[in-house]
Amino acid sequence: MRETQRVDKLLSNSGFGTRKEVRKLIKSGAVKVDGTVITDAGIHIDPVNSLVEVGGEVVKYREYIYVMMNKPKGVISATYDKRHMTVVDILPEEYKCFNLFPVGRLDIDTEGLLVLTNDGQFAHEVLSPKKHVPKKYHAIIEGTVTQEDVRRFKEGVVLDDGYKTLPAELNILNSEDTSHVEVVIYEGKFHQIKRMFQAVGKRVKYLKRIEMGKLKLDSTLLIGECRELSKKEVALLKISNDSDIN
Repeated sequence: MRETQRVDKLLSNSGFGTRKEVRKLIKSGAVKVDGTVITDAGIHIDPVNSLVEVGGEVVKYREYIYVMMNKPKGVISATYDKRHMTVVDILPEEYKCFNLFPVGRLDIDTEGLLVLTNDGQFAHEVLSPKKHVPKKYHAIIEGTVTQEDVRRFKEGVVLDDGYKTLPAELNILNSEDTSHVEVVIYEGKFHQIKRMFQAVGKRVKYLKRIEMGKLKLDSTLLIGECRELSKKEVALLKISNDSDIN
């Protein structure tokens, strides 16, 4: 049997306002279900098969949504924090009603690709350690990055707590006193890339995630901006990424 949903919840989750605002909308007679005006905000309907209209506009029901954000520095990957602005705080109002949460995390001073959703199963699949989902970063490094560093990253680097990372890919874009590189890692230890470079005697000055699995950061998104993922992009993230990294 298909699960029903309160009509006020459905409309609120579809961006028609808070529950209180939606109830006023319903009482005003602006909402129709299957061609009939309703005034009871508490009625349950079939969210998939019922035809819901607000002021003549057909409501397109979406249970789950997936959003790509170009995360700025100074914002943490969380839903709530007493001290810092979170990625949820900077979402446009149209997305706040969906109770989104970040899929994984980026450090407070790291920019770039972050996905937010309200689909817990999707997030679990993407974040599963067994998947070894590759994550690509652009980094600016204080110090000259060498082929020896490339070799050490490929073998796995021993961090300050004794943990040896999975093999990672280090691609040198240019190598001078300040180097530009791309790094691909297959896990997500705390401050991992910073600690990997620290282990080879260098310091990360700037870090930006540009890819997650087969999903690439939209180059047209300015820092702090976001947009919904297309069905094709969601599918890219759902593709199993059980890479052979040994």
